Amino acid sequence: MSLRVASFLSTALRPRLVRPPLSYTFPRTMTSRAVEASRAVLKSIDLSAGYDAEQTRLMEERCILVDEEDNALGAADKKTCHLMENINKGLLHRAFSAFVFRPSDGKLLLQQRATEKITFPDMWTNTCCSHPLDDFEEEKEEKDQRGVRVAASRKLEHELGIPRSQTPVDEFQYLTRIHYLAPSNGLWGEHEVDYILFLTADVTVTPNLNEIRDHKYVDKAELQAMFEDPANSFTPWFKLIARDFLFGWWDELLARKTADGQVYAKSLAGLVDGSKVVKMV
Repeated sequence: MSLRVASFLSTALRPRLVRPPLSYTFPRTMTSRAVEASRAVLKSIDLSAGYDAEQTRLMEERCILVDEEDNALGAADKKTCHLMENINKGLLHRAFSAFVFRPSDGKLLLQQRATEKITFPDMWTNTCCSHPLDDFEEEKEEKDQRGVRVAASRKLEHELGIPRSQTPVDEFQYLTRIHYLAPSNGLWGEHEVDYILFLTADVTVTPNLNEIRDHKYVDKAELQAMFEDPANSFTPWFKLIARDFLFGWWDELLARKTADGQVYAKSLAGLVDGSKVVKMV
C-alpha cells in the first residue's frame, strides 16, 4: 500500500476507538459498561416523520446485545442500539462485515449505501454489513459462527438480490472479530463486535435500491485510488478494516490460488487467530 493511502486510512474520518479495561474478569461488585448499559433505561426516538418508511420499519428488528468479549446479554431494537446516547452508555451489539470476491480475478464487490439509509447514507463500503438478529433462532447460534454466516447470506439477498443458493453458509470464511465505535451524524452511530467474513463466489446482483445506490468490483489498486479520491466517502468500519487487515489478507487470498487459477476464501482458514475479540485501539 502506498504511504499516501496508508496516511489517508489512518486519518480520514477515523472512527472513535474503544479503549477497554485491561481485564474482563470482573469481581461480583464490578461489571463492564456494556453489561451496565444492557440493564439501563435506554433512550428511544420517534422515527415516524423525517425518515424513509422502509428503513424505519427495519429499525424495529432486534439486534443481539453483547459484552466486550462477545457474550450475549439480550436484545434491543436497531433504533435503540444505534442511538449515540445509548452507545455513550456502553451499549454494544453483534454485527458482521462480509467481503465477496470474484473467484476468477479476486476482485472485491463494493456497495454504496442508499441515500435512504438512516446511518452512514451514501457511503461506499464492503459488500454487505449488517447484524444477526435476535428475531431468528438460527442467527443466534454461536458455534462456528453459524448465526452470523446465516445472517450474511440473508442480507446479501436482501440488499444486493444475491440468491442464497450462491452464498452457501459453509463457504464463508470467518477471520476475526473487531470491537469498534463510530459516530455517524451526532444522533446515530455504531458500537459493534463485528465479525469479518470472506466469501469467494460468482454472484448475480439485483440491487435493492432502498439499500444500495451503486455497486462495483474493484481490484486492490482501484480501491486504493478510490480511497485517495476526496469525492468518495467510506463507512468507518470499512476504513478501519482496510487500514489494519484487508490488504494483507487480500494479498494472501491472491497468493493461494487453486490449481486452476481461482481464488478461494476457505484457503485462508487458520491465517488468523479468531478466538478473541480484537480491540481497535
